[in-house]
Amino acid sequence: MKQMLSKKHIALLISAISVSTFAQADYFQRISSWSTANNLPSDAKKDQETSAEIITASKDGLTVIYTDSPLGGLGFINITDENNPKAAGFISLGGEPTSVSMTQTHAITGVNTSVSYTVPSGYLAAVNLADQTVTSRCDLGGQPDSVAVSPDMSFVATAIENERDEDLNDGALPQYPAGSLIITPVKDGELACNNQKIINLTGLSEIAPSDPEPEFVAINELNEIVVTLQENNHIAIIDGNTGKTLNHFSAGSVDLYNVDLKEERALTFDGVQLNRKREPDSVKWIDNDRFVTANEGDFEGGSRSFTIFHKDGRIMYESGLDFEFRVAMAGHYPEKRSGNKGVEPEGLEVATFGEDTYIFVLAERSSIIGVYKDTGGEPEFIQLLPSGLSPESAIAIPERNLIVSANETDLIKDGGVRAHVMLYKLADQASLYPQIESMMQDNRPIGWGALSGLVADDKKEGIFYAVNDSFYSSQPQIFTIDANQTPARIIKATAVTRHGMPAQKLDQEGITLDGKGGFWIASEGRTDKLTPHALYNVNSKGEIKQEVSFPGELLAVEKRFGAEGITRIGDTLWIAIQRQWKDDADNRVKLVSYNTKTKEWGAVAYPTEASNKGWIGLSEITAYGDSVYVVERDNQIGSAAKIKRLYKIAKSEMVPAKLGGQLPLVKKQMVRDFIPDLASLNGFITDKLEGFAIDTKGQAYAMTDNDGVDDSSGETMFFKAGNY
Repeated sequence: MKQMLSKKHIALLISAISVSTFAQADYFQRISSWSTANNLPSDAKKDQETSAEIITASKDGLTVIYTDSPLGGLGFINITDENNPKAAGFISLGGEPTSVSMTQTHAITGVNTSVSYTVPSGYLAAVNLADQTVTSRCDLGGQPDSVAVSPDMSFVATAIENERDEDLNDGALPQYPAGSLIITPVKDGELACNNQKIINLTGLSEIAPSDPEPEFVAINELNEIVVTLQENNHIAIIDGNTGKTLNHFSAGSVDLYNVDLKEERALTFDGVQLNRKREPDSVKWIDNDRFVTANEGDFEGGSRSFTIFHKDGRIMYESGLDFEFRVAMAGHYPEKRSGNKGVEPEGLEVATFGEDTYIFVLAERSSIIGVYKDTGGEPEFIQLLPSGLSPESAIAIPERNLIVSANETDLIKDGGVRAHVMLYKLADQASLYPQIESMMQDNRPIGWGALSGLVADDKKEGIFYAVNDSFYSSQPQIFTIDANQTPARIIKATAVTRHGMPAQKLDQEGITLDGKGGFWIASEGRTDKLTPHALYNVNSKGEIKQEVSFPGELLAVEKRFGAEGITRIGDTLWIAIQRQWKDDADNRVKLVSYNTKTKEWGAVAYPTEASNKGWIGLSEITAYGDSVYVVERDNQIGSAAKIKRLYKIAKSEMVPAKLGGQLPLVKKQMVRDFIPDLASLNGFITDKLEGFAIDTKGQAYAMTDNDGVDDSSGETMFFKAGNY
């Protein structure tokens, strides 16, 4: 069952992946975000790691229930007010909950209690929503993964994965004991443990037939269970009433062209993967005949796609690279996963809202959700939804026009963002995300991310130029942005080169026009990584024509956080130094000047706000009219973020003194608080507001840095920020 993506197929795919133009129509909008840290038990430490992995909802749609593996239990959220979710309790289960589904009155969860890969164990529990207590419990004799309650609520299907040890023989199969499927009847709302059926799944697949590892289950209205055997690259259809195997078939493979395979700090999309096994993870029924799989891969595959199958084994639709390319154009491509699973589609939800059935595809490593509308044939792409870190599952509540995602990654140990549950609502309004995306070029997407500096064209309204930072150290680029459309579009990527090769040892953090058709780029140095603090004059082709190192007077007082923005006033370049260096007073940073004609260096002192937590520094500088504008920010995220501001300084105050001596202190005036802008998409506030520029008509835009989707939600905000 190999799917060939021919050149004709690829051409049709590329023509279908057009840049979004958002019109007034029905789109999902994120309306609220809720951190799992809000649901910590009273005796838990505030820095206790939490997670929201698999999610379901009560039948009245007012309560959301999620599995929390680090805390070992189920969390409950009251979403009666969908715009203001509230903590509604937590129950500890004495193990690792792996999945959850709902009957009319009970949450049914599988709990892993395994002591080792070779001695797997677990149980199935029914938790009464009314008092959040376990009312019945069945031993499963193995490690459960997915659970699903049948639509008529007569039974629960549980995939007993008995997962392999990926460190044993490089994870090669078989590894025993084998997995199975367990069907547990439900009577009067309780689990009927004595009447369980254990369904043997051995001997079905071509790959490791003696060691099936069922991953995910879903049940249609005919009580037919579809189960994915991910590592075995196989799918089985089981009669839930009798336990009989109705059909089984290979999930097949595809040939992929124009994929990014190397993890080399660059986005190239020039690789080929032939005979790539799908290895599906999640599966959901679309109707009683068709189901969709998310082809994450785990052992020898992962086709970066989703596939619609008929239960007789026919492939009704293969997305190929449609989803991956759209994610890349939105700046969410996870370069650090390129050589493995790409955007990594893992979770799925399917639900009917009104007359339309939607397929939601969750890309775990890309932190984004793709929304497609079922047509009976090729699905219609609708939109991408920004998510928190690592969306693992979603639950639709169509009667309230809601879709709710569970985002499992918690970065509390690294001082980062917590795990989140996010709510989206279908509404008759234009889509709000993405705010910037690229286009297809030479049969592949223009890959981008980690945008860190911004400048406006001096002749063309709404045209801007941005640079990426050292996250893409093997691919420094200048991006041309057309903001005269919604979303703004990256229409060109120009490589920054030295002697015809991608320039090395750059950390591009600022860009300004040189007045001669080219640019000056400020690179933030790091002596410990042999990256110099320097300015680079680059022509319109991206070729470095001049390199100017920081002078000895500056390097003598160097600290790690250097140039974070650059602007030009006549012959003088002004560089914003992000943080305090050795000779700076408390709450002071330097604005450094360099005269391109006289080669003289100088500086003024800039007063930053005082910080109660973390640090406060500068991330952009822009000259316009009679003022110089700077972006001042803290390094905090979420509710801890307090300082994300735009200040202005009169140009008349920008009179540099010699380095090494007393520097004049400029006066600043606050112009804009960016916190409302950063909160406008109803996610958590990100820390890195890195770009600000004003075009020829006085329209300002601001931009955030998404850190290359590495321990980041991947969201890039590019928004209007006032008229000047």
